[in-house]
Formats: sequence, structure tokens, C-alpha cells
Amino acid sequence: MSPMLTEIPVRRSRWLKLGALSGLGLGLATVFLFAFFWPFRLDTVAKELADASDSKVTAGSFHGRYFPHPGCVLEQVIFQHNPKSGTPPLITVKRITIRGTFTGIFARHVKRVLVEGMHILIPPLGSEHFKTPQRSSVVIDDLVADGTVLEVASREAGKPPLEFSFREFNISDVGSSAPAAFKATLSNPEPSGEISTTGKFGPWNADEVGKTAVSGYYLFEHADLGAFRGIRGELASSGTYTGTLERIAVQGSTDVPRFAVARSSQHVQLRTQFDAIVNAESGDVFLQNADAHFRQTTISTQGRVAGIAGQSGKTTSLTMASNDGRIQDLLLLFTQSPQAPMSGIVSFTAKISLPPEKRPFLEKVELQGDFGVDAGSFTKPDTQRGVNHLSHGALGDKDHKSENADTDSQNVLSDLKGHILLRNGIATFSNLSFGVPGALAQMRGTYNLISEKIDLHGTLKTDAEVSKTTHGIKSLMLKVLDPFFKNKPRGYLAPVKITGTYDHPEFGLDLGDRANNGNPNAKVHTPRLADQTKQ
Repeated sequence: MSPMLTEIPVRRSRWLKLGALSGLGLGLATVFLFAFFWPFRLDTVAKELADASDSKVTAGSFHGRYFPHPGCVLEQVIFQHNPKSGTPPLITVKRITIRGTFTGIFARHVKRVLVEGMHILIPPLGSEHFKTPQRSSVVIDDLVADGTVLEVASREAGKPPLEFSFREFNISDVGSSAPAAFKATLSNPEPSGEISTTGKFGPWNADEVGKTAVSGYYLFEHADLGAFRGIRGELASSGTYTGTLERIAVQGSTDVPRFAVARSSQHVQLRTQFDAIVNAESGDVFLQNADAHFRQTTISTQGRVAGIAGQSGKTTSLTMASNDGRIQDLLLLFTQSPQAPMSGIVSFTAKISLPPEKRPFLEKVELQGDFGVDAGSFTKPDTQRGVNHLSHGALGDKDHKSENADTDSQNVLSDLKGHILLRNGIATFSNLSFGVPGALAQMRGTYNLISEKIDLHGTLKTDAEVSKTTHGIKSLMLKVLDPFFKNKPRGYLAPVKITGTYDHPEFGLDLGDRANNGNPNAKVHTPRLADQTKQ
């Protein structure tokens, strides 16, 4: 046999041995590398979770998975941030399932993380210190945490925490250098309602968290405004947001089909368009502009809902204005009657402050502003008849018949204007003036929003003698008083008052001081316009 032929099997045997040894070496190297780089160990996973949450992480059980997909399962996982005995954990999770790929092991890349039964309890703001987590070195393609419950503890002892229930929560590309995409559906605790949102978040800025970018779209439905004292209705809102966590620009709209003030029986459809800046770190909201429209009136608002140093809670500070609105639209918000007591064109500017106090809305709201009403008239015939009678009496028109007073288009209030200061439920009016044909009134006084009592006093300048503003025996009696009211050759200045209640105002002469020569004990009859109307 040829030596050459005998040498071929020997060479093949050597190559086979060499290949086998190489394969064994490669296999051992692979096992060694996997053992060295294998990320799905309890200590490795627990450290990643601990770094992300600034907590100590423990698991009741741990199961590694190798085929067909590498990963692991952790059960009864506890994140303990505050080590003090008896302190509830920051996070508890029923099960965490991590699914990776073999190629992703070396790239620190995870395909999917499924979190089940997660409960997060955020301690009262400022009560505990949290380190700012660094951006994770592990990239997660898809993280799902449906059914998560988030509770935010209150600073007030005994007050239950706010609870947010996430029916759906999904976030993709977590930890990558690109923004993470998210989608969530959750219940909002106050006001109660359903929120749906989609958007992008990040990349995470660990050095300046407030500079982390965020953008997206939101839909807020079935929000019960009854959670806020003083108002009722179901709100729907939608809009977009973009910016950074410390300055999120929000543009949106709201719609409340049956908005009502709690003390009123009236409902209106309230729609708004708004632009606002939100600081997600502090929770402060800065309202750049909001146009609220109801019936035929629009109110523009700017202001803020923000915290004040040394004060618990948020203070609402707003500036509101309206031009060429309708006074009846505003009054109907606060009345039980089907009709507003007055109609006319209204314009106003006002500054409103609402402190975070545990008092009814009408008692704690503070307002200061100026207003004007033109072409005003009263919807109740008796009230309007009294105003009309005042006008014709001021003109010295004794022959005007009361049955025409209801329909005379000239007998309306003109240029009603004044300054108002509202505090502790009482509105104080100053520089209050209004005109009717033949007379100009200037008044001051108060209106109690809680009891609805009116107490306004002032003067009425008439074109006729005061004795001509009534008829019969009252006219003869008041002729004696004419010298007390005489101001100049034409026109008389008479003291008047408006009393009664919001639903039943009374207009009349206020003769006390002028007719009594300063004697408060003297008794002088004060004729009321209601009495005059019956003459």
C-alpha cells in the first residue's frame, strides 16, 4: 500500500481531533462568557432595580430561564426606600417577567419586561429624599405594567392618599439615547375621571431632571367637578403638551355641557380654549390665557395656581375680564330663579384670589375689580316698574301711567358702574353709580353673597323737585322737605337706598339723616318706590 494512501486517514483523524478540540474550547469559552456576562441573575437584576428606584430590592422567589428565550421571573418583589422599621415599602410587585435574546445579552438589551400587580406608594412630598437615578445602561424594547396602582400620600394626617389606577401602561425604548414612547390609560382621583395619553419622554437627563423632554396628546373624560366646592358638572378636555418637565406648554379645550354653581338651579354649557405652562416638578400651573364661553358671554382669564413659600397647598390667583357680555348670563350662574333679575351689556375686569383653606368657596374667595353695565333693565315687572316710576318722578312727569312703565324702552338703567371688593362672602361696593332718564344715583354699601341681603345707600340727583317724585298726600308732605334736598336752581339731591334681597330688591328714599337734622332718634317715614307705584 502506498504510504500516501495510509497518510490520508491519519490527517483526517488529526483534523477531526483539532476540530473537536476547537469546538470544545469555543463551547467552554461561550459558557464562560455567558457565565460572566449573564445578566439574568438575582443579584444582577436586583442591583439594576435598586439603582433605578434608590431602594433596597428583595424577591420572595427567583426563576432563571434559558430556552427558548433567556430571561428570568421574580415574584413578591419589594422595593424598600426608607429603611426605618415599620415604614411601608415604596413599591411592591406580584411578578416581574424579563425576556431577552441571546444576542441582546452582550449588548445589554432586553426584549420585554412584564410587570404584574405593581403598587407604588409615594410618601408625602418633601418627607423623604430620593437620589436622582442615572439613565439605565440596559435598554428595554417594551415595558408593560397594566393594572398598576399609584398612591400619593397626603401631608395632612388622616387624609387618604390620592389613588391613580392604570388600566393600561406601556413604554418602549426605555434607557436608549432616543426618546421613549409611552401610552397610558388611568383613572384620575380628583376630579374623578378617565385620562388617556400617548407621547414621548426623554432621553432622561440625570444632571437636570427638569430639562428632560416630554410631549404628547391627552384626553380627559367624565371628570366630576363636584369634587370642588361650589361648582357642579362633568368635564371633558383634550389637548397637546410639549416641552420639558419644568416647563410643559399645554394647549387644549374643555367642555362642560351642564355647568352649575352649587347654590344655583341653572345649568349652562361652558366651553374653554386655553394655553398654560405646567411645572411637573412642583405641580404649579401658569395660565397664559383661557377664553371661557357660555350663552352669549366670553370671559378671558390669566393667572396661576401655584405654591407660596411657607404655605401648604396651592393658591389660585387670576385676572379676569369680559367686554360686551351679558349681565343676565353672569347672574343666572348664581340664582335659583329661572330668570336673571337684570339684563344688559356688561364689561368688567377683576382680580381673584383663592387660598388653600378649608372654608366654603364663597367665604374664602377674594375679588377686587371694576364693572360697568349699559342698557340695563329688570326682568321682574314690579322691580322694573319701580325703576321706571323713579325715572318719571325724577323728570317731574306725574301724568305718566304706570301701565306704560313696563314697556317704555327709555326707562332703563344706563352707565351702571362701580368698584367691588369681595371678602369673607361680603361684596363691598364703592363709586357705584347708575342713571335713569331724569336722575343719576351714586351709592355705596354691601351685598352679602351668603344671605343675599342688599344694603346700599347714596344720593339721587333729579331733574325735578323731590316732592314731584310721588303723588297725592305724600307729595304734599315732601314739599315741606324740599329745602333739605335743594342743591342748585335746577336739580335736587336726595338720599336714596336699595335694600331687600337679591330676588326682591327695594328702592326708596333714605330720609334719615337729612330730614332729621342729624337726630338719629327722630322717626321719619321713608316712602318706598313700591308704595309710590301703587299711587
